[in-house]
Amino acid sequence: MPDFRVHVSTPPAAMEVRELVPSAAELHHLVQVNRARPGDPVVAFDGQGQEWECVLEAGPTRKNPCLRVLSSTRRPPLPCTLILGQALPKGGTMDDIVRQATELGVARITPLATRRSEVHLDGDRAVKKIEKWRVAAVEAAKQCGNPWVPCVDPVQSLADFLASPAVKCAELRLIASLQPGAEPLRHVLARHRESHDRGPVSVAWLIGPEGDLGPEEIAAAVAEGWSAVSLGPLVLRCDTAAVYALAALRCATEGDPVAPDPDRGGPHSAAGTVG
Repeated sequence: MPDFRVHVSTPPAAMEVRELVPSAAELHHLVQVNRARPGDPVVAFDGQGQEWECVLEAGPTRKNPCLRVLSSTRRPPLPCTLILGQALPKGGTMDDIVRQATELGVARITPLATRRSEVHLDGDRAVKKIEKWRVAAVEAAKQCGNPWVPCVDPVQSLADFLASPAVKCAELRLIASLQPGAEPLRHVLARHRESHDRGPVSVAWLIGPEGDLGPEEIAAAVAEGWSAVSLGPLVLRCDTAAVYALAALRCATEGDPVAPDPDRGGPHSAAGTVG
């Protein structure tokens, strides 16, 4: 795989395109920061599974090169669609969670305002934070070779998250909980595989803030069909809990059939060469 990757935020309508011109910011990062030069191989991707193998070609000026397309590939999604509902943590922790969740192939990240959240975002501050996290997701996808960039939602209330159609359709809906009676995650996954002869194809994963979700919030989720799960006897930071669970879910579904392509209604992986 070439070392150079660029994100095409507005992909061309035609699949057999011969030339791509990424945004000025992407070109600056490719040429000025990563020091790609004419003739270098570059992979362009749209964040929705489409990739183009390209060669960087000189443009009218050094700051305006273009990408000549050699071939295109439709990459299938990962076997399990993961949705992360993350209560807003303090400081820059959410930045790290977005990056690591992207590296683990999460499909959707929803920042949540919960009762014990110490961070509250609204207005322009919320818009700027969401844009920052979306940029972080793209950068993480470029770094790890993920052709699917997760959707980063605006900040939602827990009630809105629980009621969202994408979440309600998840095959498993799990809450990381410190409350007594929470079932070990490995038991939930083992029982699902025994009954379905495969791992889950979609999982919504809910992580509370520092101090955990309140008992009434957990009760509201359980009433909607969520299961409280334990990640072991140690108390984990919210970012550690997110990564721990997402990695466990990813490992539990390796080798299973791919999840349906959300844009096409089923798994697709087609490749073509541009003459």
